[in-house]
Amino acid sequence: MCTAVLLMGVMAAPAQAAGESDAGLRGANWALKETGKDSRFRGLSAVSRSTAWVAGSKGTVLRTVDGGRSWRDVSPPGAVAEGLELRDIEAFDSRRAVALSIGEGEASRVLRTEDGGATWTEAFRNPDPRAFYDCLTFFDSRHGLAMSDPVDGRFRLLATADGGRSWQPLPSAGMPQALPGEAGFAASGQCLVSAGSRDVWLATGGGAAGRVLHSADRGLTWGVADSTVPAGDPARGVFGLAFRDRTRGLAVGGDYRTGQPSPRAAAVSADAGRTWLQAAAPPPAYRSGVAWHPFGRATALAVGPTGTDVTVDGGRTWRALDAGSYDTVTCAPDGGCWAAGEKGRVARLERR
Repeated sequence: MCTAVLLMGVMAAPAQAAGESDAGLRGANWALKETGKDSRFRGLSAVSRSTAWVAGSKGTVLRTVDGGRSWRDVSPPGAVAEGLELRDIEAFDSRRAVALSIGEGEASRVLRTEDGGATWTEAFRNPDPRAFYDCLTFFDSRHGLAMSDPVDGRFRLLATADGGRSWQPLPSAGMPQALPGEAGFAASGQCLVSAGSRDVWLATGGGAAGRVLHSADRGLTWGVADSTVPAGDPARGVFGLAFRDRTRGLAVGGDYRTGQPSPRAAAVSADAGRTWLQAAAPPPAYRSGVAWHPFGRATALAVGPTGTDVTVDGGRTWRALDAGSYDTVTCAPDGGCWAAGEKGRVARLERR
């Protein structure tokens, strides 16, 4: 969300025996990987257990190809020089990635690399001072979307069909009207997420309700539903989404301000986001990022500044896993789960 950020009853999937659903997390916890940086990393893309990209403050982008034992600083020189806030990054492999910087007007940009970050190309620079881009998502290596806070009463979307080389605005006719004060949160790169080749979801806060918008046609038309995550304040709402497939989803959020209660910080959906139900035992505080674990059908992780929580029943109940501060979390198809956050913190989930 513009100024706010600049300063997940019923399961979403049938429960499994704990030994099966918790297989990917039993005996595991975060293992910090020294980055040598003090940037805050809210952008994270996990390619595999060995390869991950992070993007953050001061225009910083890092890449590892050895499981975090070493990191290469591949920051775009222009982004460093201007101190851009890089809040999202989507990587296709160890060489190709697309990063988003946030901010009003020209501060919102899309950058792209095809050589592991050795060089970067600016693919989009926002010309509208009223727009503020928050998140990116890709359906595949060619088709993706970028989302801005509302302009003229509707969330604005850009689309690419060439892997991020070029971007065009989508028509706004199929987008519902935004609520007064409603916006997205550029907190974890998860306010815009996709599953499969056409489905995409958009998370909001700041307005009277924390809402989730869903499109089944790559952003041309949208439905909208209230989540159970409280909003009604610029600091409250849905901060992160994760969909395991086109029906089963998790939403996390709350109030990002330190010390403020977030009693209903998670919700679940089993119908592509048309309806949301409050978690019976949610995380105890605000959570900004959430990710499904690929090896546990009902297992997921949620992270925030006060810790990490895990669910093994599709988001109905959550329990504490770790007390460290993280802003975002992502799991790769091979089971490699990564988290990133303040003061250069990056970690990989490992068995101890």
